[in-house]
Amino acid sequence: MPSGYTFVIADDHPLFRGALREALAGIGNVAAIHEAGDFESAKALVVANEDVDLVLLDLSMPGASGLSGLISLRGIHPAVPLVVVSAHDDPVTIRRALDLGASGFISKSASMEEIRGAVQAVLAGDIAAPVGIDLGVERDPEISDLIKRLQALTPQQTRVLGMLAEGLLNKQIAYELGVSEATIKAHVSAILQKLGVDSRTQAVIQLSKIGSDPLQAAG
Repeated sequence: MPSGYTFVIADDHPLFRGALREALAGIGNVAAIHEAGDFESAKALVVANEDVDLVLLDLSMPGASGLSGLISLRGIHPAVPLVVVSAHDDPVTIRRALDLGASGFISKSASMEEIRGAVQAVLAGDIAAPVGIDLGVERDPEISDLIKRLQALTPQQTRVLGMLAEGLLNKQIAYELGVSEATIKAHVSAILQKLGVDSRTQAVIQLSKIGSDPLQAAG
């Protein structure tokens, strides 16, 4: 890509953002690196920059509840590779992040070289996971079923689900997405059906099961 890469770094720690920025700058051919310190800003950057090549997303920053943040961003821009950066680098969290559409996972304890290597791998179309960790298989049948159901959602349904989780009403979602309220109602019905639940509240509870504290979920 002759014009250079555009990256978004979403992390609430300025020092760590600085480290990620340094790692990305070392890749070369970088056109722009945008930074966000909370989830709202991260979403706004992804919406505003159609040409983003890669997003580095911290799972535990203000406004993002774990993996549900990943799900929301995937809905906004399904084609953009998302790499999760997290201190929760247990096999369960890594595997769930990759199952839910992350293109890579970088532990916060990774070295500059490892961060750079992971980003370059994802830019080349590969999936980047920490070396030497056996990701195993999902042992919780309920979560396994939920991940399959979430994978069945279309990008727009995924985006609507993320907005439901933020507590937005149908008309607010319709306004944000520039569609009619009837369209959103249809999306919500389809989401409830795919998730096997009866109400928006239950859908949000389902999402929170995957999104809450990864360590707790892994316990």
